[in-house]
Amino acid sequence: MAGQVEGKVALVTGGASGIGAAIVELLAQEGAIVVATDIDELNGPELAARLAKAGGKVIFLPQDVTSEERWIEVVGEVGKRYGRLDIMVSNAGIGVGAPSIVDMTLADWRRQTAINLDGVFLSVKHSLPLMRKHGGGSIIMMSSLAGLRGAANLAGYSATKGAVRLFAKSIAMECAQIGDGIRVNSVHPGIIDTPIWGKIPTAATGAGQNAPIDPEERARFATPLGRAGQAIEIAQGVLYLASDASRYVTGTELVIDGGMNAGGVVRTPQAR
Repeated sequence: MAGQVEGKVALVTGGASGIGAAIVELLAQEGAIVVATDIDELNGPELAARLAKAGGKVIFLPQDVTSEERWIEVVGEVGKRYGRLDIMVSNAGIGVGAPSIVDMTLADWRRQTAINLDGVFLSVKHSLPLMRKHGGGSIIMMSSLAGLRGAANLAGYSATKGAVRLFAKSIAMECAQIGDGIRVNSVHPGIIDTPIWGKIPTAATGAGQNAPIDPEERARFATPLGRAGQAIEIAQGVLYLASDASRYVTGTELVIDGGMNAGGVVRTPQAR
């Protein structure tokens, strides 16, 4: 079914690459007007130009999600251009790993928290008033499987993503309490093949050093479905939560992880 978000205005943070770019593209294909933001001022404009050339209604605005001043400017620009905001996708995030929590610096802890948690808080604080002017909408917060269960060497990351999960539930209850028509949910990807894997230090490396991780190899052993997910598969979940197909869904989490959170399997020799 095409046009699932036809005419809706969407704001997607971290929209220049990976999952964010897939979300921007899919929402545009399904008829939304999409404002993509990111600190990446190279890939962001290129993505917007490519999608606009293909007929999509997409613009790019540079944004550091930790800056409250910039949030005021971005939401103000959305209101000025379009007069409304129907979909807020708080996707921007980073992953900072460490061989052990004792090796993690306070600076890295605070930087990760500022982007992954403060950025989500600011997205809600400043988008809600504009969304409420037109009778509702959908807020979608990007959490992680690491926000549902512990992850060795990623304790700080898990802390931020677990906080996002409960923040989403609390804002969902706040919106329901006042009856503003805004639904709020979180999305929890598992091992997804995106550039973030090349930026996370492993236990074998020192703090702050990057070692490449092959998500496909890791997923082959860690996921019941035996493969890494693709960014489009997360985007399809976001599209569902953004569309009216999920109009009775709020305060919940959508887990897209190849079955990892459900349990583990021992594959038979015949299994592919």
